[in-house]
Amino acid sequence: FRRLVRRLGLRHLWTRPYTPRTNGKAERFIQTSLREWAYARSYESSEQRAAHLLPWLHHYNWHRPHASLGYNPPISRVPLPLNNVLGLHS
Repeated sequence: FRRLVRRLGLRHLWTRPYTPRTNGKAERFIQTSLREWAYARSYESSEQRAAHLLPWLHHYNWHRPHASLGYNPPISRVPLPLNNVLGLHS
């Protein structure tokens, strides 16, 4: 993980435990994922629930409106060039 972070020129930030100011977004994401994915419906098995995770994450990041982002999805904050394949996604 460290090598990948360094290679990508990223910085790994740690949050202080039990500090809503620094980990509130993570806590909100966990609550939302539990409500909208994990327990939103009955699954016959853990495997079936796991199979629905990636489609739900795609919906969450690309299509689901977020009030904190002016009812835009998170991907709207990423500056995508017009000729990028991601920019053509719908």
